[in-house]
Amino acid sequence: MAQSNIKVAVQKFGNFLSSMVMPNISAFIAWGLITALFIPTGFIPNESLAKMVGPMVTYLLPILIGYTGGKLVHEQRGAVVGAIATMGVIAGADIPMFLGAMVIGPLGGWAIKKFDQMIEGKVRAGFEMLVNNFSAGILGAIIAILAFLGVGPAVSVFTNWLVAGVDWLIGAGLLPLTSILIEPAKVLFLNNAINHGVLSPIGIEQVKDTGKSILFLLEANPGPGIGVLLAYMFFGKGTAKKSASGAGIIHFFGGIHEIYFPYILMRPMLFLAVILGGMSGVFTLVLLGGGLFAPSSPGSIIAITAVTPHHPGAYIANYAAVLVAGAVSFIASSFILKTGKQDEEDLEAATRKIQEMKGKKSSVAGAITADQGAMPENVTKIIFACDAGMGSSAMGASLLRKKVKEAGMDVSVTNTAISNLPANAQIVITQEELTPRARNKVPNAYHISVDNFLSSPEYDKLISELKFPANSQLHEIVDDAEENGTVNQDLETAHKDDLLRPENVFLNQEFANKEEAIRFAGRALVNAGYVKENYIEAMIERDNMTSTYMGNDVAIPHGTEEAKKDVVKSGFTVLQVPNGVDFDGQKARLIFGIAGKDGTHLEILSGIAVTCSDMENIEKMAVAKTAQEIIDIIGKK
Repeated sequence: MAQSNIKVAVQKFGNFLSSMVMPNISAFIAWGLITALFIPTGFIPNESLAKMVGPMVTYLLPILIGYTGGKLVHEQRGAVVGAIATMGVIAGADIPMFLGAMVIGPLGGWAIKKFDQMIEGKVRAGFEMLVNNFSAGILGAIIAILAFLGVGPAVSVFTNWLVAGVDWLIGAGLLPLTSILIEPAKVLFLNNAINHGVLSPIGIEQVKDTGKSILFLLEANPGPGIGVLLAYMFFGKGTAKKSASGAGIIHFFGGIHEIYFPYILMRPMLFLAVILGGMSGVFTLVLLGGGLFAPSSPGSIIAITAVTPHHPGAYIANYAAVLVAGAVSFIASSFILKTGKQDEEDLEAATRKIQEMKGKKSSVAGAITADQGAMPENVTKIIFACDAGMGSSAMGASLLRKKVKEAGMDVSVTNTAISNLPANAQIVITQEELTPRARNKVPNAYHISVDNFLSSPEYDKLISELKFPANSQLHEIVDDAEENGTVNQDLETAHKDDLLRPENVFLNQEFANKEEAIRFAGRALVNAGYVKENYIEAMIERDNMTSTYMGNDVAIPHGTEEAKKDVVKSGFTVLQVPNGVDFDGQKARLIFGIAGKDGTHLEILSGIAVTCSDMENIEKMAVAKTAQEIIDIIGKK
């Protein structure tokens, strides 16, 4: 637990650093383009337009960082004080104050936040605007003066040390060794913190002097990741092999590096492959003199091309670094995948294995639902959050947005950084590693964790629950069966016809109460040879614990956890009750009695969930004239 808390704290701090830079990346790119185009050694030198370069790097970029840092701490008032304070470090130093802005901006926001808390409820009516304006102005001025006298000079010395250290590493040929730290840290979701919180500020100092910096490519190089994904395409198995090609396109051209992290976690030995790939790429950059004139965000081949200095040598060096890193990573990954024992497992199962290695819960579902929160009513907005709010969250949001649209739901789907999650967030979707941070940020939201952006079942599950709220109970049944069964083995050999047979569909039934209906469903399961006699009482007990009414005129009675020993084989029975039967104040017209063993019933159970989410299907089944009609309606889903 302590190790997990430390990791979350490091991720949170790294996210805070990168969150000051990431929203302003477009400004960095604009400055980089103007620099590359118009300085005397640029692509199209222009003395007049080149005059923008100095003020942008000296004033605009640090102030934007300070403003954003203050806003992260205390909204708009923190942003204003943070920007004022940043002017102090700018004036107090003779180098661009990116690191200084990352220190003083949040400090200014913190100071005004504490002041506002101190005077809350103590300002007389009518004097609020006066106090707010003067307090921000006075505090901003004081902090700016302190920054001018102390922070600016101190950060200048520290920055010069960092730059000198990097120069020494390059001169000694040791820069490739940084991949030993950078590549594993990326997979722990510190990629944006490393790139934009540490490397970018130092890299910008180098750009000012040399017109490019190799540091912008230490983390952003897509080569190590594409090498792993290519190896899975050729030598992987199961879902990982099938999804690797799509993940590779998103990673290489979209620049979303988080997409390949689960593939690394599936086989921890692949850490070695990406480290070797990263080292090879950095060595190539040092050897050929590569580098970029602005941060590459996202880290795609397209973005790298856009911020590569406009001369052939730079393009050759940067492309070579990507190719070499990819080739080395591919060779190492292929060797690991071919020589190691592989099971035909999907990404979710692999992630559960890694959780066990890390000392976390073995069940993804258990980890998710432990503090998942309650599904809110009247959901109007879903937020997909990631570390920076621009890469993986944007992709996840686009996938989910499409599903929401196809479902005909009036729900907006947006993406943002975890640090920018609004306090009134309803549903928040994050990568599993990042969920603890999201939960700390907005504890009252309903949190959903995913491990694979491309094919997470959580998307469909969420859509189903929103359209048919009571489906959450149904999915709990599915989750229980998955945890206690061998779904991937048995579904291949299960006979659907034996799960739901026409003789187990009972039309035009009438019951005095729900207990009579449940006993009828249980007796039908016994007569069909699915369960033992004791299972009937377990079905009654289960409904007494929590109603098995699902909504949409549907009830799904089933046995307790302890009653699984009384299940002989998986099977269903369907009761059509045209006039309905009362289930705790709700009318159930369709009753599905369930007996599940070893997961063999999950396929048809999922079909029931999807089918019953549409009232049109409910109406059809409620008036069906034959058993086969009902079976066919379920089977179509």
